[in-house]
Amino acid sequence: MSAAGQRRAIAAWVMYDWAYGAFTTVVSTFVFATYFTRAVAADPASGAAGWAGAQTAAALLITVLSVPLGAVADRGGRRRPMLAAATAIMATATLCLWFVRPVPQDVPLALALVVTATVAFEVATVFYNAMLPGLASPGHLGRLSMLGWGAGYAGGLSCLGLSLVLLISPEVPPFGLDRAQAEHVRATALLAGAWLIVFGWPVSVFVPETAQRAPWGQAVREGMAELREVLRALAGEANLRRFLIARLFYMDGLTTLFAFGGIYAAGTFGMDAQEVLIFGIGLNVTAGLGALGFAFLEDRIGAKTTIMTAVLALAALGTAVLLVHDRTLFWALGLGLGVFVGPAQAASRSLMARLAPADASAAWFGMFALSGRVTAFLGPMALGAVTAAFHSQRAGMAVIPLFLVAGAALLAGVASPGAEIRPPRPGGDIGQPDQLRHQ
Repeated sequence: MSAAGQRRAIAAWVMYDWAYGAFTTVVSTFVFATYFTRAVAADPASGAAGWAGAQTAAALLITVLSVPLGAVADRGGRRRPMLAAATAIMATATLCLWFVRPVPQDVPLALALVVTATVAFEVATVFYNAMLPGLASPGHLGRLSMLGWGAGYAGGLSCLGLSLVLLISPEVPPFGLDRAQAEHVRATALLAGAWLIVFGWPVSVFVPETAQRAPWGQAVREGMAELREVLRALAGEANLRRFLIARLFYMDGLTTLFAFGGIYAAGTFGMDAQEVLIFGIGLNVTAGLGALGFAFLEDRIGAKTTIMTAVLALAALGTAVLLVHDRTLFWALGLGLGVFVGPAQAASRSLMARLAPADASAAWFGMFALSGRVTAFLGPMALGAVTAAFHSQRAGMAVIPLFLVAGAALLAGVASPGAEIRPPRPGGDIGQPDQLRHQ
């Protein structure tokens, strides 16, 4: 591949992070999740329960689908079309959220669409992440992963900002949208879905495949054989297994932090909905800046060291947040937490790219997706149990640093990946990844 083609492929890959950031911010976190619990569901309690149930259902489907589909993509040389299909499903389900009216009768429709979109999102990231090793030399995987993660935060915040300024905030909504029917809020789903389509398509065009195209029947047969190989290899790949288990713990901590951070801010410090939203935006800003700041540092200190640094910093700052009673200190420490969220996640992706066998990377990234989802209920369950036992949000939130420290302790036993980078199989390179060094 020419240098220009390599640059185009890298730009398209980074742009996809920018594209799907819209889904996480508008649908999963800030706008639609809040709209569902406050306006669609019969009451906030049942809305929260329904949303949690939908996320559990999505996690189960991801558990079943991510690794097999990754294996089929590996063997069929079809990462691009399978990524395009998953993105199209995610965008379509997101667009259809427009039809969810602020009435309890639309709860089943809302949850079905959210489950569909969430599963498609996670499956798409399996194929997307598997493209990373072919786009950069091993010494620059961290830089590219961090840049992509930073672009994801920037894209999500840009879409969220446009949603707030153009659709939600105006006293008179544009395009004749009816506030009584929450059309100004529902229209954010149309913006997010369009965002996914407009910015998400280049990756399926400009990033070449790493394997030769095979007929679907052959791809399925060989993919299932690869899946069996991956499951057998997991028993012998002690380093990869240890990393995936470590990630399971610290991702449970991060997932719980995301899910309950706003609830803690509101309940303990009396923040209203607007303050929580502003705080959440601030967290995303510092997370994006953290990812960009670590973009060039990770390749020097190593992915494992980056994750360890970020996770332990999160545990320390999280503990400090639980000890303070001053709102200003809470804001300062909370925004400081964001600096290390992006690096922890992006470095995990690049470490996986370094450790996974190159000719089965999509299947292994399916295991990676699995490790971030399969026990996602443990953190919230532990938090709820401790909160109920001590009648204290602070006590409940204390489980988060424990999950983070446990993950860091397990990660300490993972061998440095420098000597374990798997070479790609013959003919499997995308262009010349070393060209990234000269950009």
